Amino acid sequence: MTILNSHIPDTNFEDQILQQVSRSFALTIPQLPPGLRHQVANAYLLCRIVDTIEDDAGLSLSLKRAYMDRFLGVVTARESVQQFSDDLIGLLSADTPEGEKELIRNVPRVVETLFSFKPQQQTAIRRCLETMGGGMLKFQAPVGTRGLESIKRMNDYCYYVAGVVGEMLTELFCDYSSEIAKHREALLRLAASFGQGLQMTNILKDFWEDRARGACWLPRDLFSAAGCDLDEMEYGCNMAAFCDGLTTLVGITRVHLESALAFTLLIPKQETGIRKFCLWAIGMAYFYTSENWWKP
Repeated sequence: MTILNSHIPDTNFEDQILQQVSRSFALTIPQLPPGLRHQVANAYLLCRIVDTIEDDAGLSLSLKRAYMDRFLGVVTARESVQQFSDDLIGLLSADTPEGEKELIRNVPRVVETLFSFKPQQQTAIRRCLETMGGGMLKFQAPVGTRGLESIKRMNDYCYYVAGVVGEMLTELFCDYSSEIAKHREALLRLAASFGQGLQMTNILKDFWEDRARGACWLPRDLFSAAGCDLDEMEYGCNMAAFCDGLTTLVGITRVHLESALAFTLLIPKQETGIRKFCLWAIGMAYFYTSENWWKP
C-alpha cells in the first residue's frame, strides 16, 4: 500500500523513503547544509533505483538491460517516467523490499525533483547514473559463491557501484562552494577510493548474508593465495585460512578509508555539515572493519 501522497512536500517524501531504503544515508544526509541536502538525497534515491533494477530476482538479464536503458531515458527526458514506473512495479519480485517498491512507485516524483536542479547538478547526477547503470550490467552473470575472479575485478565492481558516487559527490560539493572547488582536482583523485572503501566495507560485513542467498563479492585470487576456497567456505570450517585472506582485504579497505579521511580534510573546516556527512560514514566503516567485526 502506498503511504506517500502527491501533496506531501518532497523533503518529507525523501525523509520517509530514505528511512525505508537506507538507514545509514537516512542518518548522514540530514547533516548536509540545505544547499546540498536535497540534491544528495535525490541522487541517492536515483542510484537506488538503478540498484533495485540490478538486484531484483524477478528480472531476467535481458529485462534488466532493457529497464536500465529505459531509466537512463527517463532521467534524460527521452522516456515516459510514469510508464516506466507502472511497467517496472508489476515485474518486481515478491521478495523485493517494500521500501524499494515504494521508491519505484514514486519514480515520477524523484525524477521531477532531478529536473528542478541547476544544469550542472543534473549533469553530475546523470553522468553517475549512466556509468553506474552500464557498469553494473557487466556484473550480471551469476557470480555464485565462488567470488569474483580477482582483486582487479572487485576494484572494477566497487568503482561502478560506489567510486562513481564519490566522483558525483565531489562535483556537487564543488558546485555548492567555491572554496571547495579550489580543491577539485585533489578531491577527484581521492573520490573513487573513498567510495571503494565504503563499498568494500559493505562487502565484508555482508559476506555471510550474501552467501546465504548464493552470492559472494570477495576476490577469489586473494583468498586462494591464503589457502581458502570461497566456494567451499562454511562458517566454523577453515576459518583460519579465511581470516588470513580477510585480514589482507581489511588492510586494503583501510587504505581506501585513509583516502576517505584525506578527502574529508580537504573540505574547509567551516563546512561542518559536509564534514559530518563524510566522517560519520567513515566512522561506521572503521567500526565494521575493526579486528573482531566478523565474530558472532
